[in-house]
Amino acid sequence: MEFKKYYLDLLMVPLSFMIFIGYHIWLWRKVQTQPFSTVMGTNAHGRRLWVFTIMKENNEKKNILAIQTIRNTIMGSTLMATTSIVLCCGLAAVISSSYSVKKPLNNTIYGAHGQFMVALKYVTLLVIFLFSFMCHSLSIRFIGQVNFLINCDEDSTLIVNSTYVSELLEKSFALSMIGNRLFYLALLIMFWIFGPESWLRHWVLVLLSSSTLVPVLYNLDMLFDHSLKSKSMA
Repeated sequence: MEFKKYYLDLLMVPLSFMIFIGYHIWLWRKVQTQPFSTVMGTNAHGRRLWVFTIMKENNEKKNILAIQTIRNTIMGSTLMATTSIVLCCGLAAVISSSYSVKKPLNNTIYGAHGQFMVALKYVTLLVIFLFSFMCHSLSIRFIGQVNFLINCDEDSTLIVNSTYVSELLEKSFALSMIGNRLFYLALLIMFWIFGPESWLRHWVLVLLSSSTLVPVLYNLDMLFDHSLKSKSMA
């Protein structure tokens, strides 16, 4: 039985994470090759048109609308960055607690509750939240630059133009998306840590959560309008 537990831990836990990571690699390729079949590619195209319209028309009402829209985006990224750093502080406190980390229970590979494996699980979760914080912080930085440049007139050298501003905006949204997806990945780590107290706890909840999360994300990320798909193929 011990060998079976070892085998399942060694196989199923990495498989659960590879399902999640593999889906996002496929999604990235989909956005690159068929952008209008995805929500991300379609929204990115809409944001480029929005930036072009705002910078082309010198309209005071549209300038105010642009600032308000960017402010709301900054507030969302700020909330996620704050949540990430608060969770990092909480996890750091848990890791530094000798009672929480040093539980001398069983010592199987991925489902272990011994000192090393419990510390590894919490440190992995901490690193994920730190990367999420970094992504949201960089997103705020780029969106802040857009906030200054969106109301500028295009200069004679065409350096500060709608294309440049839209690229900054897309970097901001891409970093925000990565930070959010890292939050979703943290859900798998949480199930890995707090699984049920049985021999199934090592991998069942992790595999089940990744197998459930990927179809949910697929339905949220993909567009099923065939007219948009045909445009992306053209």
